[in-house]
Amino acid sequence: MTQPSLAHATDFGRMYSRSTTSVPEVPSITTVIGQEHKDLTGWAGHMAATELIADDRLPDAVGSTTKLRSLARRASSAAARFRDDAAARGDRVHHYAEQVALRALDAEHEAEAAREVLRTHDELAFAEQFDHWWQTFAVKPLAAEVTVWNHTLGYAGTLDLVAEIGGRTCIIDFKTKGLTRKGRAKPLSESVVMQLVAGMQAEEMLVDADAGRWTPWPHGADSPVLLGVALSAREVVPVQANPEVLKSHWHKFWALRQVWEHMRRASEAGPALRPIGPPPAPASEVTPARAPDDTATPSTA
Repeated sequence: MTQPSLAHATDFGRMYSRSTTSVPEVPSITTVIGQEHKDLTGWAGHMAATELIADDRLPDAVGSTTKLRSLARRASSAAARFRDDAAARGDRVHHYAEQVALRALDAEHEAEAAREVLRTHDELAFAEQFDHWWQTFAVKPLAAEVTVWNHTLGYAGTLDLVAEIGGRTCIIDFKTKGLTRKGRAKPLSESVVMQLVAGMQAEEMLVDADAGRWTPWPHGADSPVLLGVALSAREVVPVQANPEVLKSHWHKFWALRQVWEHMRRASEAGPALRPIGPPPAPASEVTPARAPDDTATPSTA
């Protein structure tokens, strides 16, 4: 997937700048959505236990504290490795989708090379399913990997695809998905609605990153169809964001943007805690210093 040229990794998450020579100013759409806490400890524990049980070295390690600890350390990172592998696969699939769109736009593309990369990772089925969906829905791309900006609320992001389908303008977000036990694509999280509605509410779109040139966003006022598309190796499942709930999800996104802002301000304010000593003792408990005895006779040499 093409790395947005104006996106930057910061201490406050991914942020965007207005040009390649300016500093980051606003958080990304995904950074804002990421302010919503999601408890993944149960899933992480399950991944660790599953890997440990499936480890061929486990029988030999039973009775050896050293070996068991080694296996446990390996298993404890199972969730992180699964996440990283899934992210890398998602990048490859997204890159292919982007290149297909660029090819359809008669722009410079690497569609065949991207397809070959999927083949070398035994992921060609994702490309085949994507191609089938693309043809079945008669997708006519208008823009691929387009960076957008909202000044009013203060955020930016990069949309996977803007396309015409069935005579309607659609804002599309692709999600690469694994399979359920029944061999179906895993369902999309409802957070994709926030991502799509934030894209719809954009005010500008990037024209030239180096020059920092932007143009008014043309696709928000005509009530575009918001589509989340789950891409799996068995099927592609497109779903539409329910128009009746968009306002609620936009308000939720707005609130999370405020959370990000206050988290940043609190962090920049400096240490929140500082050491403190005991209070001074009450005056009644203080032993006064003994005054000199004026009547005492000075000693003589």
